[in-house]
Amino acid sequence: MSDATGALVLVATPIGNLGDLSPRAADVVAAEDTRRTRALLTHAGIPAGGRLRAVHAHNEREGAVWIVDAVRAGRRVAYVTDAGMPGISDPGSRLVRACLDADLAVEVVPGPSAVLTALALSGFPTDRFVFEGFLPRRGVARRRRVDALVGETRTVVLFEAPGRVVATVTELRGACGPLREVAIARELTKVFEEVWRGSLDAAVAHLSEREPRGEHVLVLAPAPPRPEASDEEVDAHVASALAEGLSARDAAARVARDLDVPRRRTYDAAVRLARARRERG
Repeated sequence: MSDATGALVLVATPIGNLGDLSPRAADVVAAEDTRRTRALLTHAGIPAGGRLRAVHAHNEREGAVWIVDAVRAGRRVAYVTDAGMPGISDPGSRLVRACLDADLAVEVVPGPSAVLTALALSGFPTDRFVFEGFLPRRGVARRRRVDALVGETRTVVLFEAPGRVVATVTELRGACGPLREVAIARELTKVFEEVWRGSLDAAVAHLSEREPRGEHVLVLAPAPPRPEASDEEVDAHVASALAEGLSARDAAARVARDLDVPRRRTYDAAVRLARARRERG
């Protein structure tokens, strides 16, 4: 048993290379898949004994109850998922919230991250990025998420399963345009690690040439800056907004937001066009 104060300890596990494990003392090991975790512990020379408990997406709520009880009793409970950091597109966040709500300690053993590994390898800007995780599989929720990426000015990191990666990249090409750059990483930290870089158009062809294997990380380059709207474009949008019955002020606000131009510019156009409409009768 450990002498340390009770805590939930999130332990990042290898995403490929088993040598990347950073163990820390624990009384109980809760795992997304006890079979995979037992093999990992064996590789690291850590006896599993009777300390392994299964906590996965289907029983996380119930698992949180006994983890809180164990930590409150002074035990150190390590939580590991199949690969990478628990809680990042994996179970774990509910356990953290339950312990924090109970005013119990939560620690993290940092380690491998597919998100940061792929981001660093992509060659795209890393100062600002957004992690989208797995996109919804279908429907309105998926369309909205994809549409939001069209004008995203930060680098975007997504996860995708091998059976859906071609469809996802094809959909991104249709929404973001064929020339938007993307990096596709697979088998990260493993012997056959591969990072492919190119346009979305070329990416569809690349993926279609082979049977995708392994989890994929897609890193989408930031959207190029939007060219400044011309006076004609501003006038056309403002005129359309006024025709809908909007006031000059509301029309100016909407067009300024939609075209990303100064509101003073759109307001001047709205006042001018509204006056011209009145003069025409």
